[in-house]
Amino acid sequence: MEQYNPQKIEKKWREKWIRDARWQVDIKGDKKPYYNLMMFPYPSAEGLHIGNLYAFVGSDIHGRYMRQKGYDVFEPIGFDAFGIHSENFALKKGIHPRELIKKSTDNFRRQLEYIGNIYSWDNIINTTDPEYYKWTQWIFLKFYEAGLAYKKEAPVQWCPSCKTVLANEQVISGRCERCDSVVESKNLNQWFLKITDYADRLLENLKNIDWSEHTKIAQRNWIGKSTGYRIKFPIFNSQFSIEIFTTRADTLFGATYIVLSPKHELISQLPITNKKEIETYINKSESKKQTKNNEKTGIELKGISAINPANKEEIPVWISDYVVAEYGTGAVMAVPAHDQRDFEFAKKYGLPSKQVICQNYPEKICPVLEKAYEGEGHLVGSEKFNGISSSEAREKIGKSVGGIPQVNYHLRDWLISRQRYWGPPIPIIYCDNCGTVPVAEKDLPVLLPYVENFQPTGTDKSPLAAVEEFVNVKCPKCAGRAKRETDVSDTFLDSSWYFLRYPSSGEKNIAWDKKITERWLPVDMYIGGQEHAVLHLMYARFITMFMRDQKLLNFEEPFKKFRAHGLLVKEGSKISKSKGNIVNPDELFEAFGADTLRTYLMFLSPLAEGGDWQDEGIRGVHRFLGRVWGLVQRQTTPYQDKSSTGQAGKQPASAEASAGRQETNSKQNLQKIKHQTIKKVTEDIERLHYNTAIAAMMAYVNALYENEHSPEDIETLLVLLAPFAPHITEELWERLGQKGSVHDAVWPEFDAKITKQEIITVPVQINGKLRAQIEVENNTEEGRLIKSALESERIKEILGDKKPKKTIAVKNKVVNLVI
Repeated sequence: MEQYNPQKIEKKWREKWIRDARWQVDIKGDKKPYYNLMMFPYPSAEGLHIGNLYAFVGSDIHGRYMRQKGYDVFEPIGFDAFGIHSENFALKKGIHPRELIKKSTDNFRRQLEYIGNIYSWDNIINTTDPEYYKWTQWIFLKFYEAGLAYKKEAPVQWCPSCKTVLANEQVISGRCERCDSVVESKNLNQWFLKITDYADRLLENLKNIDWSEHTKIAQRNWIGKSTGYRIKFPIFNSQFSIEIFTTRADTLFGATYIVLSPKHELISQLPITNKKEIETYINKSESKKQTKNNEKTGIELKGISAINPANKEEIPVWISDYVVAEYGTGAVMAVPAHDQRDFEFAKKYGLPSKQVICQNYPEKICPVLEKAYEGEGHLVGSEKFNGISSSEAREKIGKSVGGIPQVNYHLRDWLISRQRYWGPPIPIIYCDNCGTVPVAEKDLPVLLPYVENFQPTGTDKSPLAAVEEFVNVKCPKCAGRAKRETDVSDTFLDSSWYFLRYPSSGEKNIAWDKKITERWLPVDMYIGGQEHAVLHLMYARFITMFMRDQKLLNFEEPFKKFRAHGLLVKEGSKISKSKGNIVNPDELFEAFGADTLRTYLMFLSPLAEGGDWQDEGIRGVHRFLGRVWGLVQRQTTPYQDKSSTGQAGKQPASAEASAGRQETNSKQNLQKIKHQTIKKVTEDIERLHYNTAIAAMMAYVNALYENEHSPEDIETLLVLLAPFAPHITEELWERLGQKGSVHDAVWPEFDAKITKQEIITVPVQINGKLRAQIEVENNTEEGRLIKSALESERIKEILGDKKPKKTIAVKNKVVNLVI
């Protein structure tokens, strides 16, 4: 019997599919469009790693499944090839990024072809192609025309390693999200897009989109909408006052000191008596940002005090590096009893604490606080407001001190300019007579010139500033001498609209075709990494909303459904070169084939949870595919001895009758297992629980070996397995003599009557005594058993308000509640 040889059959089908453009859709003609998208990959010079494959295959299985459900699935691919990742590798290797990217994308495409995804290769895009970044520049100009792109000098976050500024979203806990270097603060002239104008819409729409909940939570937190009051604390015996913003005006009577940011503008104006000490602290706080030291420090501004407007008490004023100048007003009222950060600072410096919110006020017992109480309650120590709820007190106290209602956001405008070489030039010209002049649309693209010395300068100038033939131009308005903008735009601008370009990738004169876009978008399913929850995903939503407002799109949310995939780890750590735990897929392709690798990756865990790679685990999946191969080999092998399937030679009449009954029972048993498998695999694919879908198919293969089966039973298996292992199923489909492709076969339907589970009765005990019985499906899991018992009317009647201290369930046997 011929052995399973994945390298041979995968090469055969891979070459045929590519030659025939097998997965290409008819963009203008398909009747049932379904846009299945995975996150835009940047082509690493080292090629695909196993973590990339985990995401790509997970997305492809969904697309293949929807294709078999009758949809015309568009699954495009491209390369996010501009940006720091590619440029830094080019610097490391001493190769120009233009040359490096060609090699990287060629290698990436080779590996992507190997895994067998249903990519529409005719629609491939590359952000370094002038035909692509022409439209990135056009998008910038649309923002500029609308007054939503502007340049200003502002304190920005500078990465000393990447030698460029970073958007706020690219800074994680004070560090560069790409290289983990501590960021510095600089004042630079930079280009911004006014994403803050869309803060409310970005927040409100989260209620109505079908996205992974933890992704929506991350966006809500980043937008950070907070409603409160702007309140003034007068400086004693001075014309000055310190303005703060608080969402908890109900705690105002508990404010025992004020804290300013070291950059607060009032520091230089106030009559402080220890100015030299303050100057020294401010300088130290700046240098502290260059270290990993996160300890909160501060110093009192001597010679001044502020007046708490609620109780007219004098309170000290401090500065501390835990207050950031760019957020709120750059000053906070410190309430140590009800804010943990303030509590820790007050404890360190011996500052007073006053409790004004009591959780159990009706009993008039307020416990001594060992940490800040940040929850709700009733007011104490707040004069005429004592006894009212904290939620009610916010408005009453806020108004009583003349506070101004205000809404604040954590979100800041999107900084898009970069002082690097490898990116699309920003299409702006500066003229002494005409000022800032946008490049005319007819003159796009502004081509990125080939620059031999592309190393970043480490200053506020990009390498392009040294290229005179690029910089010096005529003004589009007056034809006088002018200079080009030499910053390039951030790679996240490139990737914020790529999904709009894919269906219209062949269009030369427009960014996207209106009719094509209305046919295929918004994207039906988007699968990608949670790490881009507030980077790419926020920006893509912003761009789409803006284009809707410009009447260039008829929708404002780009992705109908988004699911975040989990992280693949090995030996407890994220798979990365720095960890020394890289898994090279090329070696696995050679040893086991793409189908085994695809199926094993999806067998590790539900897609959303990620998985732990085990080198030995892949062998078990390889054996499983070998057993599938063996089933078809047995089916197509010429008849010799079929005793293993109950079809041996002539038997006596009584034996024939007995064998017939066994055969009937075997077939009935297999039919039930088959329909249960169809149901299980269908439901699990739809919720991206690929691991349990594979487990169900493994059990079905066992059943096929153990029971009398027909060719149709094997065909069902191949159709179910096709999204996971496309090459072997295509080959076996052909060997079974089927016409056409397994990937065009209609997804099987299950018979609900056959799959219906047997209903059994399970006793429910309370403290060991029988109190009720519940009817459940056979083999109901323990958690569901307990839930059903607690939902029983008889049990609810007995328990009343009591809750079980302990619950014990044994599948099919008993539920015991301990009270």
